Amino acid sequence: MKRALITGGQRGIGLGIAKALEAAGFEIILMAERPEDHPEVKDALRNVASAHYVQHDMADVAGLPAALEHVGPVTTLISNAGVPALHRGDLLDMTVESFDHTHRINLRGAFFLAQAVARQMLSLPANPYRSICFITSVSAHMVSVERAEYCMSKAGASMAASAFAARLAPERIGVFELQPGIIATDMTAGVKEKYDMRIADGLVPAHRWGQPKDIAETILPLVTGQMAFATGAVIPVDGGLSIPRL
Repeated sequence: MKRALITGGQRGIGLGIAKALEAAGFEIILMAERPEDHPEVKDALRNVASAHYVQHDMADVAGLPAALEHVGPVTTLISNAGVPALHRGDLLDMTVESFDHTHRINLRGAFFLAQAVARQMLSLPANPYRSICFITSVSAHMVSVERAEYCMSKAGASMAASAFAARLAPERIGVFELQPGIIATDMTAGVKEKYDMRIADGLVPAHRWGQPKDIAETILPLVTGQMAFATGAVIPVDGGLSIPRL
């Protein structure tokens, strides 16, 4: 049975992926820090009818064993949960609080969850295909000085993806990294007007916002084994945003 654990799966990119994987025959487990009776979670469970829900804060590494006991073995991990900087501004004014906030979840939490899931995967048969997908960001390599802590956390997660890919390749477990660009989600709602103008001016060669379904459609061949020999691949899903241009 194909079973996918999706962190941050209650909204945005994670929810888009959950819908696509459910349609592809996966059993879905959503993981987020909100309680199950939160309106956002209830809405997600209505949208992904067969999904199970496990409450867990990605910053709580010590709580991982208990959370994964509820989850059970999975064949696919979508490491999607992430948080923005607490405040946008000059990196010379960055606070320790904001730095730690992004790194606790985007890097530390993502790494140790992937480590724990990978250990479980080693005991599973090679069929169905086993995979881990890190959803990072173009910010892993494109600098935004007003939210440098977020960029650094995603750069670290990018290296974690590469490290897991190299370690797990002999075990026939595929590891991939998707780097979304400017995607229409709750996280970007506050800067919509700013990016509407920049996209209209050509910032994104595709001349549009990305949508959660763009990420979901890209991830399907990765988690079904159609790109198994491309393990370690880093795939920008950004409408051409990260293409170097003059």
